[in-house]
This record gives sequence, structure tokens and C-alpha cells, in this order.
Amino acid sequence: MEIQWKLKIENWTLNDRMTRHIPVLLDETMAALDLHKGDTVADVTLGGGGHTRAMLGSVLPGGRVIASDADRIAVERFLRDAEADPFLREAMEKGSLSVIRRNFSEIGPMLSDAGVPEVDAVLADFGFSSDQVDDPDRGFSFLSEGPLDMRLDREGTVTAADVVNGYAEEGLAEIIREYGDEPKARKIAKAIVARRSERPFGTTTDLADCVAGCFSEFERRKMRILPATRTFQAVRMEVNGELAVIGTFLREAVRVLRPGGRIAVITFHSGEDALVKRIFGEMARGCICPPEFPECRCGRKPEIRLLSPRFVRSGDEEVARNPRARSAKLRVAERL
Repeated sequence: MEIQWKLKIENWTLNDRMTRHIPVLLDETMAALDLHKGDTVADVTLGGGGHTRAMLGSVLPGGRVIASDADRIAVERFLRDAEADPFLREAMEKGSLSVIRRNFSEIGPMLSDAGVPEVDAVLADFGFSSDQVDDPDRGFSFLSEGPLDMRLDREGTVTAADVVNGYAEEGLAEIIREYGDEPKARKIAKAIVARRSERPFGTTTDLADCVAGCFSEFERRKMRILPATRTFQAVRMEVNGELAVIGTFLREAVRVLRPGGRIAVITFHSGEDALVKRIFGEMARGCICPPEFPECRCGRKPEIRLLSPRFVRSGDEEVARNPRARSAKLRVAERL
């Protein structure tokens, strides 16, 4: 059965009091999850709360949304602003919406905390919200000066300053190449090491200026993104160990899905998407016996059915409205 991706979400309005973040691929994600009244669902990356709100509107009355985020600031902002939103406030008072501070890889314990053994749908959006990126104190963006932090969980011990000031040149080059898809990774790593030998990096603009110096004026004019974009992405992913926990999450998320339940995953980085594609492929595969075997001996059965043969991307209209959606990719699977 093909998914009808062009569902329009009725009565969706962005509440400026809540967040500046615009949820990506909202219509496509909601169509893919195919939620019904009374469903119990999990949004493990609350962020600005856009997807959570849309999911809640689809499962009420009678349903429940369990939302989580590792970012204490994001959770506190959502809870604070929900008090001023009658729809969200009523849902929380009635127990239809539960908000928990947890990393998405801990979906099992998160649902246990909420008293929910299994769910009808799981959503994970691995992008960072505009609220996080646009806050200079978080250090995610080089568009305004801030500390080199980049921690999603402010209780984490490793900061961006630790990475750029402490990693060896080869390690920096590997991170920038692998996580940033940056062709000039080696040149940038060399420049970082040379600059920090004079004085340590302390701010986002400090690092951005160093990276920009690795590109000629001609190269900068031709680029569709700012020179430091890929390097900042790579350092952020290293600080938060983003790829390391995706595999754990995907397998655990499928385990807590009811048969027929769906999981939707939105990625923004080629490495993330490749990992999701590979793990989904492994879980969708049945027998792995050699072709010369006359019958199956491994007994392996597929756990999921892939609903998005490739991936779904944002349309031109959404990208024009929200440029950060241009790299978003959605993959969807159904528990067998």
C-alpha cells in the first residue's frame, strides 16, 4: 500500500509564543504515520513541539502522546509555554500529553516511566530546532558570537571548545570529513591546529573566521552555504555523539511498536540517513541463508516493512518558506 504523502493538516498554526521553530516535513510525516483517534504515540525529539502538537491533534480524543527531549532548555520552554496554550494545557492536565526529559536512545525507559508498554507510532527528528540554533549562548551557530559549546545536554562533559582545542589534527580532519562531508577537511584541521597554537578558540565567530580563511574569495562566492557550515555540523555531531546512538534507538523503537505501528525518522545529514537506511534494510530482511541452501535454516523473519522505498524530501514551497528543510529526508517503516 502506497502512502499518500500530500495530507493537509487542518487547524495547524504555529504559535509564536511557543517557539520560532518550524517543523519540517509536517504534512508528509503525519500522512506517513497514519494516526487514528485513540492511538498512543511517542515523539522522542520534542524540540519546538511542532510535531508533538500535530500528533496530539490526530490522536485526540482518547489518544496519548509521550514526548521527550534530551535538551533541558527545550523541555522547560515547552512546559512553560504550554501553560499559555489552552489546547496543550488541557492535554497535559488530562494526561493525554506527557513530557519527559530523556535522550531518544532511551525510548524503552522513557515509555516505562510513562507506564506505556508499547505504542502505535514513533517519530524521531534528528535535526536541531531553530530555538537551539538561534540561541547564541548554545554555540550551535556562527551567525552570532557565542561560546563554543554545542552541547544538546548541558550536563554533558565535552564541549565544542574541547574538540577544536584538544583533538589531534588527524582526528579533527576525520571528524570534519566524515560528519561534515567537507572536501577541505584536512586543510581546515591544519588551520585549526595552527591557529590554536597561538591562542585557543573561545567563540563561534573565532572558529568560523578560521574556517572561512581556508576558502578563496572565488570559492566563497560560488558556495550555496557559508564556509563554516559543514565544520560546525561536524563538531556538533562529535560533541553530542549523534551517530553513535541512532542504531540503538532504531532497534529499540521497533521493539516497542505494536504490530502495524509505524516509525518515521527525519535526518539532515548523509551519514545519519545512510545509517537509518542500512538498519531499516537489515530489519526488513528475512532469510539470510546462502542461496545454495534448498530451504531456510536460519529462521530469520523480517521485523518491518519499508513504506518509503527511497526517502521523502521537502518540496520547493517548504524550502522557500524554511531553508533549513532543504536537507531533510524522511524514511518510514511499519512493524510486522
